[in-house]
Amino acid sequence: MKKSIPILFAILAALFYSVNAPLAKVLLSDMDSTMMAALLYLGAGVGMLILSFVRKVRGGEGMETSLTKKDLPYTAAMIVLDIAAPISLMAGLATTNSESVSLLNNFEIVATSLIALLIFKERIRLRLAFAIVLITIASMLLSFENISSLSFSPGSILTLLASVFWGFENNCTRMLSKKDPLEIVMIKGFGSGLGALLVALILGCRLPSPNAALASLALGFVSYGLSIFFYVYAQRYLGASKTSAYYAISPFLGVLLSLLIFKEIPDASFWIALAIMAVGTYLTTTS
Repeated sequence: MKKSIPILFAILAALFYSVNAPLAKVLLSDMDSTMMAALLYLGAGVGMLILSFVRKVRGGEGMETSLTKKDLPYTAAMIVLDIAAPISLMAGLATTNSESVSLLNNFEIVATSLIALLIFKERIRLRLAFAIVLITIASMLLSFENISSLSFSPGSILTLLASVFWGFENNCTRMLSKKDPLEIVMIKGFGSGLGALLVALILGCRLPSPNAALASLALGFVSYGLSIFFYVYAQRYLGASKTSAYYAISPFLGVLLSLLIFKEIPDASFWIALAIMAVGTYLTTTS
């Protein structure tokens, strides 16, 4: 496969995920954050199930390799992490503006790359290491609730925690990237979605209106289902850290959409963090 194709897959993954924070912020007015996390992943599972049926009808199901028992540890870890990450993200989004959450999602690059280096022994070049430092600095700026007193925003901390969870999850998914992406996303969607739904019901979260539920499922299909589908294909050829680098454009697209939707003007620290994050992202995509 030409190198440009997996890069295109990574960019498509970023584009589809970029709508998540802004549109989820709108929908959170009608439901609890844990319920939202469950519906997003269930939407991904249902959407991929439909695509799997279409592929089967067209006779293309034999082109990919299915998961086996040997893949069970990574599959189980992927599901658990995909329950924890969106719950943390939606809880953070409920108390933080969506443009900051979108930008903080770039910390996932740091988490993914460091985990790939320390645990899975992927090589990281000096340029990428410097980019990681810049992104970390920008994330810290975005996390301060009050820079003068150096107090951290709880919503930002939850968003960073979600990025760490997804950093581990990205590396687990990397170990499965040779297998059928549709199957992987279906397992992610139904396993993580039902797990998060169980957590939501235990916590006593109220059920959303039918319209809000359908909108959340549709958003989940696009921002999680299609995004993860193309992300897995990209990882197959690029590796975890490099795919995350191209995927890094997603937060900037999310920031732009958030500004268009909510018409909020962020403070000076946001724009400083945005500039630092942009430099760090450039370095990751050119390293």
